[in-house]
Amino acid sequence: MSTSTRPHLPVRPLWICKRCAHPWPCAEARLALLAEYAGDRLALSVHLYGQLYDAAQELHRLNPDGAPSPQALFARFVGWAPPRSPTPPS
Repeated sequence: MSTSTRPHLPVRPLWICKRCAHPWPCAEARLALLAEYAGDRLALSVHLYGQLYDAAQELHRLNPDGAPSPQALFARFVGWAPPRSPTPPS
């Protein structure tokens, strides 16, 4: 797989993007997740909460005093994803 086609996946336990080294989920990973789960926002939420759970444990284990706050992790992993598709105006 070439570098230009490598997906934006997390490198664990650091939770940085394998391709761009930004905190995961990076902007490109978020777009890919929105596309992948376009028809099922509930499944996207379940997936993201699972990732949040794993990341919180692993990041705390790596650096107990410097791990991101719960609020920062929530915003990073879950807060960006709309809970459901917007409804068209009536």
